[in-house]
Amino acid sequence: MKVTETSRLALRWVEETDAEFIMKLLNEPGWLQYIGDKGIRTMDDAKDYIVSGPRTMYEREGFGLFLAERKDDHVPIGLCGLIKRDGLEDVDIGFAFLSDYQFQGYAFEAASATVDFAKDMGIKRLIAITTKDNESSSKLLEKLDMKLEGYVTLPNDTEELKKYSLNF
Repeated sequence: MKVTETSRLALRWVEETDAEFIMKLLNEPGWLQYIGDKGIRTMDDAKDYIVSGPRTMYEREGFGLFLAERKDDHVPIGLCGLIKRDGLEDVDIGFAFLSDYQFQGYAFEAASATVDFAKDMGIKRLIAITTKDNESSSKLLEKLDMKLEGYVTLPNDTEELKKYSLNF
């Protein structure tokens, strides 16, 4: 199901048929370094991730991580969307793109559309979390007019993360 689009991208629900892309993205060096190893090693692992992650969140919240694909050739290049995490009061924007498509404006384009989607849903405050050393994500969040609010540690984790916020 298509959620929104930009001049170059369509954002849509992740489907089980996207398992090959999910397996590739979740094993990219940047994902592993900044987001963490989700243990996705097989197509079945990727399908389980899709069903228990994005698909479950769509059903529960009406939003989740959306697949970003180029409109001209329908190639999936990343994930960008809204997440309701345990331990965070507010809805969180998240994004990750294949390394071949980074630094081309796609993440900002998708994130901007996701911020607009959040506003349209009536969300009044959006947050984002990132590791302290992820400068690219921090710069993108600041470009979205999000402000560094402080630091947070998620339940069952030990790493302190930067927390950004944006009020509508």
